[in-house]
Amino acid sequence: MTKFIELPVHSIAHSRAGDKGNVSNVSLIAYNKLGWENIKNNATENKILDIFNHLGATNVTRYELPKLKALNFVIENALGGGVNSSLRLDRHGKTLSSYLLYHLKLNISFDMLPEKSPYIAHFKKG
Repeated sequence: MTKFIELPVHSIAHSRAGDKGNVSNVSLIAYNKLGWENIKNNATENKILDIFNHLGATNVTRYELPKLKALNFVIENALGGGVNSSLRLDRHGKTLSSYLLYHLKLNISFDMLPEKSPYIAHFKKG
């Protein structure tokens, strides 16, 4: 039986972020195929919107890039008006990728982890 542990998505993926006006692009790029299947099935538009709604995000559109094992999320109204009008410290939204990597929690199995993951110890305990 496969053991699953709830972990932040950064245990199986990395991320990039960018912006255009008041719209942020945040990607999740899986380290391997099993991690890709997990984020593809569980990183929904609604979950991403819930994570960023405190910033004023109003809509999330998800795009799948299976050959890259990646998802791209276009998050509307998450940048406080955009670079030229926002009073936020991070007007470009570069930290949104780190925020997503930590706050999106998924059930992860050992075989989804990259080879030298520090989370391997969590599976060896029990």
